[in-house]
Amino acid sequence: MQFDFVGIGDVVTDAFIKLADDNAEVIKGVHQKICLNHPDKIPFERAVVVKGVGNAANACVSASRLGLAAAFVSNVGEDTLGQEMIQHFKDEGVNADNIIVNKNKTSNNHYVLWYKTDRTILIHHEKYVYHLPSFEEPPKWFYFSSIGEDAVDFHDVVSEYIEQNPETKLAFQPGTFQIRLGPKKLARIYKNTEVFFCNREEAMEITGIEDREIEGLVRAMHSYGPRMVILTDGPDGAYASDGKQIFFLPQYPDPVPPLERTGAGDSFSSTVISSLALGNSLKTALMWGPVNSMSVVQHIGAQEGLLRRTKLEQYLEAAPPDYKSTIYKKL
Repeated sequence: MQFDFVGIGDVVTDAFIKLADDNAEVIKGVHQKICLNHPDKIPFERAVVVKGVGNAANACVSASRLGLAAAFVSNVGEDTLGQEMIQHFKDEGVNADNIIVNKNKTSNNHYVLWYKTDRTILIHHEKYVYHLPSFEEPPKWFYFSSIGEDAVDFHDVVSEYIEQNPETKLAFQPGTFQIRLGPKKLARIYKNTEVFFCNREEAMEITGIEDREIEGLVRAMHSYGPRMVILTDGPDGAYASDGKQIFFLPQYPDPVPPLERTGAGDSFSSTVISSLALGNSLKTALMWGPVNSMSVVQHIGAQEGLLRRTKLEQYLEAAPPDYKSTIYKKL
């Protein structure tokens, strides 16, 4: 069969730790920092464990719920947690045949410091050997995201597949390690990317541009190779460029204040790609993304709030008049 959407990246279990509002502080700047008293015993309100998440993992569940034939390429350890994560994807209708179980290794665990409506994630990636399977038919889309630091060469494997199978389009949403590597070391991936996603601050880190001005960041990202560049700006909306013009879209209005924002970016980007895979234009696909993000931030974790296509379309029909893509700048 031909898959519409193949997610490639690590999968983890997130342990959310809800910090009390008066036991932490956020210091604002170009990069915000969360501060806790050290050394000290810090009270927390509650802990919640969410299994089978991660950038590409969340994207696969999102695509499946929107009606696409989705598959996941990943690694887990030879442990109960790994088996539970594999079953999770099967339950979500995501093909899990290419999730490799690594003997004598453990599955990934992240810890999420949940403070007010946002979070700081403590990450650790196990050292896995990454493999890209052969597919009966080239998938329509690869969605490539966060992997471990020891997998630099795997980027060339993904790039080579795209070069040999140009009918497969690549969406690239870099994780922490991939952002740190920079565009020079990942030049081949950037060159083969159809749609690139990151947030405004990440674009500044990747490009080395200290100015937050969107046009300069978009032009710099295009110069590395991506045909479409999409930058999210949290509650302030998102920008999308096709190389000719930059579109702006405001945030879809929250029905109630967000609970916490984990997975908002993943739901946005995967929903945009799913819409493109269904044949919609970039301008239309851009409008889909914030709807799923709005729903996700009303729940704990990155997947519980992901919408089915029918429900997402209902939200689009009920959108306020000012919720529309507009031309921000012509390039």
